[in-house]
Amino acid sequence: MTVPTQQQISAEIEAAHAAAAATGPLRIHALRDFAPYRSSALRHPTHQLVRADPEEIELVSPAFGHSDVAPEESDLTIQHGGEPLGERIIVEGRVLDGDGRPVRGQLIEVWQANSAGRYVHKRDQHPAPLDPNFTGVGRAITTDDGSYRFVTIKPGPYPWKNHRNAWRPAHIHFSLFGSQFTQRLITQMYFPSDPLFALDPIYQSIVDPDARKRLIAAYDHDISEPEWAMGYRWDIVLTGPGSTWMERDEGDHA
Repeated sequence: MTVPTQQQISAEIEAAHAAAAATGPLRIHALRDFAPYRSSALRHPTHQLVRADPEEIELVSPAFGHSDVAPEESDLTIQHGGEPLGERIIVEGRVLDGDGRPVRGQLIEVWQANSAGRYVHKRDQHPAPLDPNFTGVGRAITTDDGSYRFVTIKPGPYPWKNHRNAWRPAHIHFSLFGSQFTQRLITQMYFPSDPLFALDPIYQSIVDPDARKRLIAAYDHDISEPEWAMGYRWDIVLTGPGSTWMERDEGDHA
């Protein structure tokens, strides 16, 4: 099988965006069978999923409460004996509903690559160094005004095998839980002015440009701390036309 080039993938992205624009209002969620994202054509669902009883699932699922999430878990730079390598950053924001009201007591989990673009995972074997002082996972619970705060290292871009010379933009994965574990929502936060945005079929699978922009954090000088860390602000909106893109329920074909 011939491995596609970036030029071919970029042409497919442009054609897919044009086709989506021709069919009516743009969707704010990613297209599941987005051809430039090669593996989505093989694994996207074609039938409704079998629905399970949430109460039965939660009998064997972990449960977190305020006492279970320690404040230091939101600082990914202090989990080992030494300082991790890379650019230290602070990420703050609020979790809101579609009417702008804060979502308090929301469990947020994050995971990410290290500054060299390597995950601590056995399936990530590309030749970038692991950092013995950085695992890349953390969690926090939103405060009464819906706020959260993480201290971490800016992740590096990394290669993936979608096409020749394919690189993912730097990003942090966010997972949010509702009142039940079966309400889990997952999304990604990106960084401003990344040159890989236009080349990445995962990011570009969201055909609405405004929806794509809502995944990009903003540099915030008031969050930055002198001589210590750069600051970024990223609010997460769970519902409504201005909501943040989430990986949707794969059984929903709407």
